[in-house]
Amino acid sequence: MKHAMKTMIPVLALVLILILSACGADTTSTVPEESEGSAESAAVQAADGKTLVVYFSATGTTRGVAEKIAAITGGDLYEIEAAQPYTEEDRNWHDDNSRTTHEQNDPSFRPEIGSELPSLEGYDTVYLGFPIWWGQEPRIMDTFVESCDFDGITVIPFCTSGSSGIGSSGKNLEANAGSGTWLSGERFGGGVSEDELRAWIGSLH
Repeated sequence: MKHAMKTMIPVLALVLILILSACGADTTSTVPEESEGSAESAAVQAADGKTLVVYFSATGTTRGVAEKIAAITGGDLYEIEAAQPYTEEDRNWHDDNSRTTHEQNDPSFRPEIGSELPSLEGYDTVYLGFPIWWGQEPRIMDTFVESCDFDGITVIPFCTSGSSGIGSSGKNLEANAGSGTWLSGERFGGGVSEDELRAWIGSLH
């Protein structure tokens, strides 16, 4: 009997070692699963903020609408700044000799942008906002779209004006850009509410 017990002790010890080793192996095997979960969470976070709201605003009206769109979509904001800012006198549409009258009457004119162009890498949607001048987009918007690559990006134009619609501005910008998937644009007044913008954004999907 004593001999049998002495024989069993090493056997039990071996079994115990095997059990502990197995438990250790199970504990180690959970690490890849946790890492996979962390990677998935990181991917979800990386998917956020892929919307960019670009705008040009000489008086602040378009800026206000752009800020609301950015707040609704969670997008980033970028302002197109003219190298030579537009004064009230420049924007006088009653004056045939005003700066903007000359620019808008010349479809080939390209005002210089004074702000550093944004990188569009990582964005899949770009909202593009501007006021309506002389029934069209300001020429500085043409400067911007011709300076960027919209491949793989959905571009959504929007404009602000007292009464004029977006007209052919969206099509003009699409043609000048030469890349991207462009949706039909929309015109808003400066007092547009967030609820109205939210409804419009929801109708795009």
